[in-house]
Amino acid sequence: MKDNRLEKLAEVLVKYSTKVKPGDNVCVSGEDCAIPFIKAVAKQAMLAGGNVKWFVDMPDMDEFLLKNGTKEQIEQPNYRFGECARADVWISAWGTDNVSTLSSADGEKLKNRRLANAENRKIYNDRSASGELRWCGTQFPTNGDAQYGGMSLDEYEDFVYKAGFIDKDDPVAEWLKMAEYQQKWADWLNNVKQLEITSKDTHLTLSVEGRKWINCCGNENFPDGEIFTSPVEDSINGYITYSYPALMNGNEFHHVRLEFENGRIMKAACDDEAMNEKLLTYIDTDEGSRHIGEVAFGTNYGITRFSRNILFDEKIGGTMHMALGAGFPEAGGKNDSAIHWDMINDMTECGEVKADGRVIYKNGHFLDELLG
Repeated sequence: MKDNRLEKLAEVLVKYSTKVKPGDNVCVSGEDCAIPFIKAVAKQAMLAGGNVKWFVDMPDMDEFLLKNGTKEQIEQPNYRFGECARADVWISAWGTDNVSTLSSADGEKLKNRRLANAENRKIYNDRSASGELRWCGTQFPTNGDAQYGGMSLDEYEDFVYKAGFIDKDDPVAEWLKMAEYQQKWADWLNNVKQLEITSKDTHLTLSVEGRKWINCCGNENFPDGEIFTSPVEDSINGYITYSYPALMNGNEFHHVRLEFENGRIMKAACDDEAMNEKLLTYIDTDEGSRHIGEVAFGTNYGITRFSRNILFDEKIGGTMHMALGAGFPEAGGKNDSAIHWDMINDMTECGEVKADGRVIYKNGHFLDELLG
């Protein structure tokens, strides 16, 4: 029996997540291992009337460039990123055959590669915030990601499609139900001035006054399930120790501990002292990367395990995450950086969040009775 879940996913992404309409300039991108995804989405976008371009990334060529390229070659802006950031719609697949391709790449060269895309990232941030760019990123199940997540490919396919309700008769109805619930909390949080976050080896205070909370329900990330904002940039004080590994370019940083003073990271370390220098390479990408661009609640309780994939892991119900680097203009964020690095904390055992001194979240769940 044919597995039609990829075609079903493509249809949801085109019709629900990005709402492609006739005449839209649509970009579809992914790595070479995700060509079946690129084809499925491109076909659905064409059927919806879009003018489609597709881009195929080749990580082994990126590796070759970083090892053998000149400084000028390495610091060229990414053409695919620039084209997609300027489209009407951008649908991308995350999925790789080898998550470690760039894990041993020179940290300074990687930083310069990221900085070369600063202008494209600003265009992307501004256009997505204004609604000019409708984008959605999702996962295409691959052997590489399945292995990295500790699953067989069959298990991983089930994990991916169930997280997006693709196994349901009407996935869109499920996303609309989530959207209605989350919007109630987003509206409630929009009136909050200060948060106090506590959990194991964590105590943070931060201001969200004047910032907008965004309800994420399958329109930009897929699968989805989070409520986020960009905190006031100079307001974060205290410390946090992340319970889940922080992942970047195939590297794992365990129990990252960050200490903040007036919004800026003053100290950063992880369990493995040998990894601290590499950790600081990312944190010191630019001045903005020492500040926080996002604070969020993960609300997808259908994602029940850590998979080493930030698309899913930051959505795990009962977690919170904060991102180093670029903020979200649509939420009022002003922090500018070439990176946006999410780090995740489990809140299910001893987590608590106070809003203006009142407990609103405990042990991984909102206190819904506050909604009235």
